[in-house]
Parts: sequence; structure tokens; C-alpha cells
Amino acid sequence: MQDLAGKVAVVTGAGSGIGLALAGRLAREGMRVALADVDDHALAQAAESLRAAGAEAAAVLTQRCDVTSERDVTDLADHVFATWGAVDVLCNNAGVFVGGFMWERPPADFEFVLGVNLWGIVHGIRAFVPRMLERGAEGHIVNTCSVAGMLGSPISGPYGVSKFAALAATEALALDLAVVESKLKVTALCPGMVRTNLGATSQENRPAALGAPLTEDAKFANDALAQYLDEGIAAESVADRVLDAIRTERFLVLTHPHHADVLRARVEQLIAGQLPDPADFR
Repeated sequence: MQDLAGKVAVVTGAGSGIGLALAGRLAREGMRVALADVDDHALAQAAESLRAAGAEAAAVLTQRCDVTSERDVTDLADHVFATWGAVDVLCNNAGVFVGGFMWERPPADFEFVLGVNLWGIVHGIRAFVPRMLERGAEGHIVNTCSVAGMLGSPISGPYGVSKFAALAATEALALDLAVVESKLKVTALCPGMVRTNLGATSQENRPAALGAPLTEDAKFANDALAQYLDEGIAAESVADRVLDAIRTERFLVLTHPHHADVLRARVEQLIAGQLPDPADFR
């Protein structure tokens, strides 16, 4: 896709971080943008920031959406298609973090993180892609995975499990679309450390029903994440890479140059039957 002006984008997790940066970047290309987030306040602020940056009021749509709910995501799709009649770019971006030792994590941790990071993508695919296929037009799906979906790391098991699964779902989608010779293309966005408030929003937006005590290992993981995120790259630079991937039909987007070398070393260690060294996500 080259000319995005006047076309329609949907971004989940658009209230902050990478999602907000994606929404802003696509709006600057002249797209109509539907922002979805579980946090109503953040969603309103995000929409206002797009309008303040020059987006027309009629080109910004917001809807509260819990991506763990199939009904919520389907309602989002219904709303966007009813309003604008099409979706050209879908960014399944919503994500949360849960860390800690694998043997210490309760089922609620896995239910929470898989519900957002994996099922959020699956629900997005099922709600939007059939309608995008029916149009027979060019389009692009961007799934925010993580470099943690390619490289293992200690004390972050739940998050890593969810992101490996998210990457698998994204690759499967791309291959399925190729089999049916669709014009829709797919990008797996696998960022490293980006200056966002992922840790804080994960805690704030966690449902009470899936609450769990903050054990020492989980606190260590959260504190480490906060430090690494503070040292990360700007979310706007990630959005620029995504825009380039949409235009060049690039499947995989890495955000840090050294990740390619770490990935090569990981493959060599696996082929040799070795446990790969912990990855440097920074």
C-alpha cells in the first residue's frame, strides 16, 4: 500500500505507547483512524492529541474495547465498518506484561497475559479479516508481537509465552493469506525496549477477577522492565518503521539493530542443541 490518504485504520491499545504513536503516524498520512482501548480516559486523551495535531474531528473515531472479549472486538469492527464502510489497515496492538518465575506464576497471570497478547490478536483477525477479504482490496494487518516472541528470557515466562504465540499466529495468518492469493499483507512488529508505560498500564488495567499477589520475583521483573523501558527508543520511531513496512510489504520489523545478531546466535545455539543465552532486549 502506497497511498494511505482517505483510507481507514484501526488501532487497538491506542491510548498510549506504541498504539498512540501508530495512530498519530497513520493520521498524519491522512487516514481516518479508529482508536480502541480499555482505558476510557487514555482513549479520550489520545483522540484529542490527534485532533490537536491536525486530524479532522470526523476522521477520528473512538471506542472502548477489551480485546480479551470477542464481543467487544466484534462490536468494534461493526462500528468501524458501519461508520466508514471499510478497514484498510488493522493494528492489533494492545499488550500487557506479566513476569516472574514460571513455577511461581498462578493461572490468573497466564489467563490475563494470554487474553490480551494472544486472544486480542486472534479476536482481531476473526472480526476484521473476513470483511477485509470480501472487499478484495489492498490492505495490511500489523500485529504487535515482541522481540520476546523470538528470544527467550528469564523471569518473564508468561509474557514470553504469549509473545511466541502471537508471532506464531501472525506468521500463520500471513501464510494463509498467501495461500488464497489475497491482496492483504501482514507485518509482525517485534519491538525491543520502547519508552512506554507498559508496566504501569498492565497493572492498572488488570481485571480484579484476575488479580494476583505481587511476589518478589514478579516485582523484580516489573522493576527491571521499568528501568529498561526508560532507556528505550521513542515510540514514534517504531511507528515510522511500521509505516515503511506497510509500504514495502515487510513481514518482520525489528526495532534495534543488535537484535538480528542475537537472533542469529540463538539459531546457531539451538541447532547445536544448546540452551540459548538470555537475550539482550535493550
